[in-house]
Amino acid sequence: MKAFKTFQSLVVPLDRANVDTDALLPKQFMKSIARTGFGANLLDQWRYLDPGMPGQDLSQRRPNPKFSLNQSRYKGAEILIARENFGCGSSREHAVWALADFGVRVILAPSFADIFFNNCFKNGLLPIVLSSDLMEQLFNEVEYNPGYTLGVDLESQTISSSTGMSIAFKIDATRKGRLLKGLDDIGITLAKEALIRNYEMRQSISSPWLFN
Repeated sequence: MKAFKTFQSLVVPLDRANVDTDALLPKQFMKSIARTGFGANLLDQWRYLDPGMPGQDLSQRRPNPKFSLNQSRYKGAEILIARENFGCGSSREHAVWALADFGVRVILAPSFADIFFNNCFKNGLLPIVLSSDLMEQLFNEVEYNPGYTLGVDLESQTISSSTGMSIAFKIDATRKGRLLKGLDDIGITLAKEALIRNYEMRQSISSPWLFN
């Protein structure tokens, strides 16, 4: 998992409440347990005017020009702003994989569904909870300022905008430390590899039958 420290990007708005994981990645695209390859079908039913199926040639599909993720002014944005209860619905981790594969690194919203929120941290995404008033201000700033960017400093827990806004945010200390070091669950375990090997060696001597 890539370490997260200071980050700056264009911002893309998703002005909808209760965006669920079924919308983030529709069920027909959940054909793999790999963490890559899902970004092309992120928010598929809103990004395209025709129904999507696995293996389609995307060049033959009809993008929805009114949908924000398809608009040229937001191309390459890695920060997504959304409304309340983002990531609700089923617990599929594929929804987070799709966001990450699309290029999203930070999501700002007034609230998140708990399982989705936890899955973000496990996959290197930073979900940040801000008040509804602050989110409303961010939506307005993005709309009226083409090229609008936000800088996110995880170490200092601050967000700065290209228009001069400065926002402090809260994050659990353990989750913050994991993101700063780029450690997912497997990475945390591998950091203890020497201790694990020593334990296995001692056990193989004291209880050899466990290793036959």
